[in-house]
Amino acid sequence: MKHSKLWKVGSDRRYGCSLTILFSGIVLAGLVGCNSQNQSAEEAAKLDSAAHCVAKGMPSRSAAVRQAASVTASGENGTDDMVLIPGGSFQMGSDEFPDSRPLHTVKVNGFWMDKHEVTNAEFARFVEATKYVTVAERPLNPKDYPGVPADKLVPGSAVFTPPNQQVSLENPLVWWQYVAGASWKHPAGPQSDLKGRENQPVVHVCYEDAAAYAKWAGKRLPTEAEWEFAAQGGKGNRKYYWGEELKPAGKWVANIYQGNFPNQNTTEDGFAGIAPVQTFPANPYGLYDMDGNVWEWCQDLYRPDYYRNSPKENPKGPADSYDPDEPGAVKYVQRGGSFLCSDQYCIRYKAGSRGKGEVSSGSDNLGFRCVRDQK
Repeated sequence: MKHSKLWKVGSDRRYGCSLTILFSGIVLAGLVGCNSQNQSAEEAAKLDSAAHCVAKGMPSRSAAVRQAASVTASGENGTDDMVLIPGGSFQMGSDEFPDSRPLHTVKVNGFWMDKHEVTNAEFARFVEATKYVTVAERPLNPKDYPGVPADKLVPGSAVFTPPNQQVSLENPLVWWQYVAGASWKHPAGPQSDLKGRENQPVVHVCYEDAAAYAKWAGKRLPTEAEWEFAAQGGKGNRKYYWGEELKPAGKWVANIYQGNFPNQNTTEDGFAGIAPVQTFPANPYGLYDMDGNVWEWCQDLYRPDYYRNSPKENPKGPADSYDPDEPGAVKYVQRGGSFLCSDQYCIRYKAGSRGKGEVSSGSDNLGFRCVRDQK
């Protein structure tokens, strides 16, 4: 069968970080990246104009928006397992990344933020209460993919699958696979489940899934400014959110990748994949995993030029989305990096850097946390 391209990706193979995920004879497109093979971290940062460190395992489906809108709030308004983040001013952005420039002063009001990423156990309570079905669990509409047999359009999501040998970082298809049946409750594929993973961050959730959960919980997703203010922990703009050294006192303080990416993870930090929440030290505000573990959705639409003219107080993102790599895609900001980030491959775990994802994209290194307005 002739392959049909389901999602148009950027043509810049080296730094656009495009990924095409092949499964069951069809093409599912995704974006991963920040590849910097044979480059220093500084060179990678300069050349990295459109980093994508999360695989996009699902094409866009408007049903996600419809179901998210139908979720009703649970009526809960408590702040258990949340931290009050005081309002204030800070320097937002990073000079290392083109879409994080310029460094600029921003003021945010105080807000409550989840201590940790939403866990599988917490998301399960939401699904039980609402019967919500995530995007990764829904069939693809054959009308959206003319020429592709309906039996090939199966629910699933993108799963990191490391090869057995060193490979070129030019081809992310080698380590990302579209796995039929992968979803939040089957994070590694249909043969996996949540036993022993209850306290890990929920993954394979797209923006609409995260927004639906937040609405049900009486919360919302954080703005990008709120997220960065919280991640800095009141310590100002530094190389890493935890400080200037990668390993303070010789210890790993975040769940990122060690070793040769993607085939030799030395697991120096104790984890080859996702770590349970609250495993690594909290920041000065008492927040866990603001760096590494899983990427986190923010409520802001993504534009690489937004910082040039963004509001000085409580910015909420641009009115529209634009990514020069995919001009027609609606994308939202993602923050924090994941367990797959390192200076060898994905450098967007550094402070002030930004990620981005198409509204219905999901993978096994992408989750979220919520906030609530201070009243």
